[in-house]
Amino acid sequence: MASSSSFMLMATLLALASWQGMASDPSPLQDFCVADMHSPAVRVNGFPCLNPMDVNADHFFKAAMLDTPRKTNKVGSNVTLISAVQLPGLNTLGISIARIDYAPLGQNPPHTHPRATEILTVLEGTLYVGFVTSNRDNKLFSKVLNKGDVFVFPVGLIHFQFNPNPYKPAVAIAALSSQNPGAITIANAVFGSKPPISDDVLAKAFQVEKGTIDWLQAQFWENNHN
Repeated sequence: MASSSSFMLMATLLALASWQGMASDPSPLQDFCVADMHSPAVRVNGFPCLNPMDVNADHFFKAAMLDTPRKTNKVGSNVTLISAVQLPGLNTLGISIARIDYAPLGQNPPHTHPRATEILTVLEGTLYVGFVTSNRDNKLFSKVLNKGDVFVFPVGLIHFQFNPNPYKPAVAIAALSSQNPGAITIANAVFGSKPPISDDVLAKAFQVEKGTIDWLQAQFWENNHN
């Protein structure tokens, strides 16, 4: 009897552990949840839902003009993201899109998306792209892409795109598996944080003199994500 009770207790604990491991919704439980940007409700994993009776087709539409070239910044790129903030109908749907413009020799510098996998398609020009795996291997997977080529960057990994052509710009469209993928540009985060990370910490981390770190922290780390 004691053995049977122990077995039942163990089975119950395993079932509870399994339930906790699966206690999430892989997809929305309603047709849509248009973002209500003016709701005072607490925002958790998205925006509160607008009353479905108040929803219309314009909530799922944006004249984004993604066919129009954008002005690039000093690193030679411009990322125009269409997320749930710009398109309320994307809320809870787990997807967003971006146009990326690259000047000649421009780049989208090394960065990560903490909440999204990215799939990129080259519309015009040529791009050298790649991502680096996590510790310990830190293996680089890279490729030269031409017009019409597609490349995928796994969620959370550092990746980049570079236009190797000194004369012609390039354009790409990226789809991301989150309504709010986030972007952490490595140089901006490390050397442009507010307040700055201690130069003692960074000098040891990068194995350089503190003067080098001070110079890097004094630069203007421009954001290329709109």
